[in-house]
Amino acid sequence: MLADRLRAALTEGHARDIGIGLSDTRDPRIREDMVLAPAAVLVAITDRPEPGLILTQRAASLRKHAGQVAFPGGRVDEGDADETAAALREAQEEIGLPPRLVDIVGTSDRYHTFTGFDIIPVLGVIPPDLPLTPQASEVAEWFEVPLSYALDPANRLRKPIEFQGEQRHFYEIIWEDKRIWGITAAILANLSRRLNLGRLAA
Repeated sequence: MLADRLRAALTEGHARDIGIGLSDTRDPRIREDMVLAPAAVLVAITDRPEPGLILTQRAASLRKHAGQVAFPGGRVDEGDADETAAALREAQEEIGLPPRLVDIVGTSDRYHTFTGFDIIPVLGVIPPDLPLTPQASEVAEWFEVPLSYALDPANRLRKPIEFQGEQRHFYEIIWEDKRIWGITAAILANLSRRLNLGRLAA
């Protein structure tokens, strides 16, 4: 089963030193310690012979990160039991993904954002071709990108950006007409280091 292969690969990846450092797990604009609110995203992987990855494009009307590609997810609320519960709730709210259909695999490297969130990526396997429905106020659309493409370092660029007179770097992945960058691309970069794609082959 794909979920079992992912669990084994993730466990093995977290058991070895793969060189993930502070610069890989926090926004490069963060220059000192800051108070962070807990948040979670769902890395939903479709159970296909060639697995896919579900991503969303945020609505253009949003005040923050409008139009950007993202994982379903958000802040951990008081009513959430933990980060996994938050990720499942947010995915249901944003794209209509029933929590009962998600086979939880585990969590990957957290990421600290410049906007003050401590994000836990929650991996889960879902059936393919679900009739997902985006919540129009938050999500313009959802799409599926091949997991192997999203995790392949050859498809990931490290690009410079100037912030407050200093040069920083961010990751960018281009798939068809979609630009995956920032937090989403950073989480995928860390995940690609943890998972050995060869172990995911059926």
